Amino acid sequence: MTAKSAAAAARATVYGYPRQGRNRELKKAIEGYWKGSVTADALRATTAELRRTNWQQLADAGIHEVPTGDFSYYDHVLDTTVMVGAIPERHRAAVETDALDGYFAMARGTQDVAPLEMTKWFDTNYHYLVPELGPHTVFTADASKQVAELGEALALGLAARPVLVGPVTYLLLAKPAPGVPADFDPLTLLDRLLPVYAEVLADLRAAGAEWVQLDEPALVQDRTPAELDAAERAYRGLGALTDRPKLLVASYFDRLGEALPVLAKAPVDGLALDFTERASANLDALAAVGGLPGKRLIAGVVNGRNIWVNDLSASLTTLGTLLGLADRVDVSASCSLLHVPLDTMAERDIEPQILRWLAFAEQKTAEIVTLAKGLAQGTGSIAAELAVNRADLASRAGSPITHDPDVRSRESTVTEADARRSQPYAERAAAQRAHLGLPLLPTTTIGSFPQTGELRTARADLRTGRIDTVGYEERIRAEIQEVISFQEKTGLDVLVHGEAERNDMVQYFAERLTGYLATQHGWVQSYGTRYVRPPILAGDISRPEPMTVRWTTYAQSLTSRPVKGMLTGPVTMLAWSFVRDDQPLGDTARQVALALRDEVNGLEAAGTSVIQVDEPALRETLPLRAADRPDYLAWATEAFRLTTSGVRPDTQIHTHMCYAEFGDIVQAIDDLDADVISLEAARSHMQVARELAAHGYPREAGPGVYDIHSPRVPGTEEAAALLRTGLKAIPAERLWVNPDCGLKTRGWPETRTSLENLVTAARTVREELSGS
Repeated sequence: MTAKSAAAAARATVYGYPRQGRNRELKKAIEGYWKGSVTADALRATTAELRRTNWQQLADAGIHEVPTGDFSYYDHVLDTTVMVGAIPERHRAAVETDALDGYFAMARGTQDVAPLEMTKWFDTNYHYLVPELGPHTVFTADASKQVAELGEALALGLAARPVLVGPVTYLLLAKPAPGVPADFDPLTLLDRLLPVYAEVLADLRAAGAEWVQLDEPALVQDRTPAELDAAERAYRGLGALTDRPKLLVASYFDRLGEALPVLAKAPVDGLALDFTERASANLDALAAVGGLPGKRLIAGVVNGRNIWVNDLSASLTTLGTLLGLADRVDVSASCSLLHVPLDTMAERDIEPQILRWLAFAEQKTAEIVTLAKGLAQGTGSIAAELAVNRADLASRAGSPITHDPDVRSRESTVTEADARRSQPYAERAAAQRAHLGLPLLPTTTIGSFPQTGELRTARADLRTGRIDTVGYEERIRAEIQEVISFQEKTGLDVLVHGEAERNDMVQYFAERLTGYLATQHGWVQSYGTRYVRPPILAGDISRPEPMTVRWTTYAQSLTSRPVKGMLTGPVTMLAWSFVRDDQPLGDTARQVALALRDEVNGLEAAGTSVIQVDEPALRETLPLRAADRPDYLAWATEAFRLTTSGVRPDTQIHTHMCYAEFGDIVQAIDDLDADVISLEAARSHMQVARELAAHGYPREAGPGVYDIHSPRVPGTEEAAALLRTGLKAIPAERLWVNPDCGLKTRGWPETRTSLENLVTAARTVREELSGS
């Protein structure tokens, strides 16, 4: 096909779409099912209607081929585990008794059975359920979900493309099952898994699939020759099948690198590649391998992970360059639109001119359709859209919100000394022990306590004017009093105020810093039914006034025990926001760090002796390619130290991280120079404690003993057993006892019992250590 005919054939598509519905109907239906107020049939009806609405909206917007199979009750990797029959042995009985309840048990656990481990999906804030595999794993095909959803789309008269997690990525994401040696490599199961994928593909073809998309984002990471050989073997085998649909292999989030020639030569029918800025090297690499003659290319030129309007002219230039490199070039976003909110038009509180800078899923769909039309019919066919786009880009570039001279001036004066504590850790630790007087194995929580319906109602009532500020603040004071009283009675050593006044650990601060925009309906799935509204980091950042000092000081006035000040760190403020793309991330991080430094110093001046600066996103934001990591880690750790290094030696700085693979960043954790770090460890059986010990981590650490992302209540002996495991890696004088994460999403009954058990476990192990 010539470049001209390839352009004429250009069509618009997407890899996936937000699942939750315009009013988060999915969340409400699933949580209703868990509570028993929604039946299984009603849940299925709601989800079927959400899928239908999504597909019809995409088709009406001009999308020529809609995705199926991307919808999930909880997580698409868990769906893949079900599809290939890799159900953990401890969950098999529940799945066989009731497939839906068994599915949720794998995701959330039950009182008696632990859930699958949960961690971040590459470098996003989406969490997936980690497959558990071993040498005795038996795979069996179950394509019922994928076939049924394809049938629903086809019944609407739509062209549809099922989307599956590819076999190589699935195995690379997996871990050895409990009881399996840690050095077991799930990729050794590839030859056992491929026949199951072959069966699923045959079932989808029989159901009417012309194309099937196999997502292989793991191949954008650094891969060994053995792993690349596995990818070659997988797609040579799948491509050779006779009873299959056309195969489209998709990668996203970064450049494909060494895997590109492997996939380009494979006997598959097309590739989907990311061509946004972070993966721009894919363009030259594709040309270097001779393109994709005779194959389809889906070009991801619209950023599926951020919310700024696309530069349509620049994208058209990229698309034009690609025309000669494939038999057919189609247009898409760089990845699933799962990672962005649904529609900017739902926002009423953002200035209309600024709103034009933004593109959520519906607006990105329109951009994709416009680009496909321009590629197929020429730029004259989209002249009006191009003119509007140029005006919107110019408006943003020239806006005073993006450039504050005072912020820039302060940033320019930062020195290396500003990012260093005044004394080394050993001296600080001695001063802190003398000042705080804590027992062996001190107990604490991560920060937040349950956000009750009454608290959420109070915030809503304040926004709508049903109560005034005085009434709202009385409610917050009462909640803080209850939280402090409970912690004192339970016997926790370092208390928190519970964060009753905070809607979200990032949004709360974003609403109080200049340069940020907050949305009202910009919901994005984090995991399961947990949705967040990432704020938009649009301009230069500063702190006009204290943000947390008042409530922390009030909590401290209620108790003689230390109360931690609680802040969100600069890297997490970036990672869990939609960050500006018009300057280096390191520059933005430094601005946020300086604003937070003012808050840390303000807390200390008000008498706060323990200050926690959370950085759960430090690992999440780690670049997928090793070559890009040193620069990132340099500015990320500097930003944390810049935030925290202005305090006295006897002020104890904590940080917190959760739900990530920490082994890759232990040196960076060390470089933060925090006095205490708390980390998720319950589901991973204290793996992080062993990783810290192997590194020789010299400071204090609290690997979690209570998995707060499950409704189950850990017993005293369970928490004590985890503590004993932690003590094998971390000396007692440096070990803290705490949950994995904040308690915002948990209910009060389970929180009370779990924390009581945690404190009892700590006392039990203390007595064991003292020999009494």
